[in-house]
Amino acid sequence: MPDRTEVRLAEYGSALLRADQLTPRDVERLRALQTRGSLGLDQAPSGWRLKADATVGILVLDRIRLVIESKFAIPGEQLMRWLAYALGAPAPLPATARRWATGPEGYADLVAAALLEQCEQLVREGLRRDYVRRQSLQPVLRGRLDIAAQVFRRYGQLDQLHVRTFDREADIDDNRVLGTALRVARTLATQPDLARDLHTIADAFPQTPTPDAALRSLDRTRYTRLNARYRAAHTWARMLLCGGGVTDLLTDDGMTADGLLLAMPALWEAVVRRLATEAAAPHGGHAVPSGGATGITVRGDLGSTSTFRPDVLLSLPGRAPSARTLLPVDAKYKRYDRYGVGAGDVHQLLTYGAGYTPSADPRAVIVHPCSGGHSHRTLQVSGPRGALGSIHVLGVDTHASPHQAALWVRSALPWADR
Repeated sequence: MPDRTEVRLAEYGSALLRADQLTPRDVERLRALQTRGSLGLDQAPSGWRLKADATVGILVLDRIRLVIESKFAIPGEQLMRWLAYALGAPAPLPATARRWATGPEGYADLVAAALLEQCEQLVREGLRRDYVRRQSLQPVLRGRLDIAAQVFRRYGQLDQLHVRTFDREADIDDNRVLGTALRVARTLATQPDLARDLHTIADAFPQTPTPDAALRSLDRTRYTRLNARYRAAHTWARMLLCGGGVTDLLTDDGMTADGLLLAMPALWEAVVRRLATEAAAPHGGHAVPSGGATGITVRGDLGSTSTFRPDVLLSLPGRAPSARTLLPVDAKYKRYDRYGVGAGDVHQLLTYGAGYTPSADPRAVIVHPCSGGHSHRTLQVSGPRGALGSIHVLGVDTHASPHQAALWVRSALPWADR
C-alpha cells in the first residue's frame, strides 16, 4: 500500500489540500459524495478546499487518508455500544473492550474489530455448513453420473466421469459474505495486531468474487434458527461492504472508495427511535407511522404536495380507557446543550404539536446528544392570544449506557407528569 498523507478534520470543519494531493479519480469520488451531502469539495487558488458535513469516519483515497472526527468526544467502546444499539446488534463482549479504544485510525478500526470478534466466535462454534450441488469431472463414480454430459462431452468414454455431488460444505453465502468483509476490513485497519488477526481469521472463510456480490447475497439472506447466530456478524459486514453506517453512504452506484463513513444525524435518529419506542412500552404506548392518514400534509402550493413527518410518533393511552393521544418526538443532532434551539426547529416542532397533540395542550419533544449528564428544559411558546405550545428539549448523555439513557428518557418525557 503506498504511503498516504493523513488529513484530519473535525466534523463540519474544513482543510485546504494542494492540487497534487488529489488524483482525478479522487476528485470523482469526492464529487460523488458531495452530491449526497456527505462533504463538500471546492476549487481554491492553490488546490482544493475540503469541507466535512455531519459525517464522521475514514476515507482512503489514492494519496491521502481522510479522517473526520466527531464533534462529540465519544470513547471508542461507548461509540460501539450506541452503534450496536441503533442497529439492534449485540454489544461488544466486555472481555474485548480493550479493542475499542479511540485512536488516530478513526472509526474504521472499531467496526473491523467488531466484525473480527463475531467471526472469531463463529469459528470457535464451527462454521455453518449446508448442502451444495456441484458438477465435476472425477476418475471414479461419486454421487450421480451425469449421463448427458458423459455422452456428449466424453463421447461415452469412462476414463473420466461427469458426476453430480450434493455435499455439506462451508462454502455458502452466509460464510462467503464474511470472508469478503474481512478482506475489506484488512485494507482499512491501521493497528498491526488488528490487521494480523483479520488476515488470520479471513483464511477460515470462503469469499465472493466481489464486494457487490457479497452485498447482493446479504440482501437475499433470511434468518432462521439455522443461521440466526450470523446476524450480528452480517450487520458489521454490511457496514464495511457498503462503506457507510445506518444509511449506507457508499452503496454501489458506479463509484467505489475504501472507507467507513458514519452519517451521524441518521445514526442519532435510529438511536432516538429506539429510545422513544422502549420508553413508551411500559406506559402502554407504541410507535405509529407518521405518514398516510396520520401525516401532516401541505397542499395548494406550487409543485408537489409536501409533508411534515417527525422522526418518531408515539401513540399513548389517554385519560379515558378507549382514548389515545399522539406525541411527536424529533431527533436533532445538534449541540443544544450549549446553544439555544433554532427558530426553524421551534417552528417545526410547533407544527408537530398543533397537528398531533390536543389543542388544549400542544406539545412536542426534541432529543439531542450531550455530554456531562442528561438535561431537560421546556420551551413555552406564546403569542398575544395565549400559549401556542410547549417544546420539551431532552439532552441524552452519550457517555451513559443505552439502557441507562432509555430509563432516563422514560422518566423525562412529557407523559410522566400526567
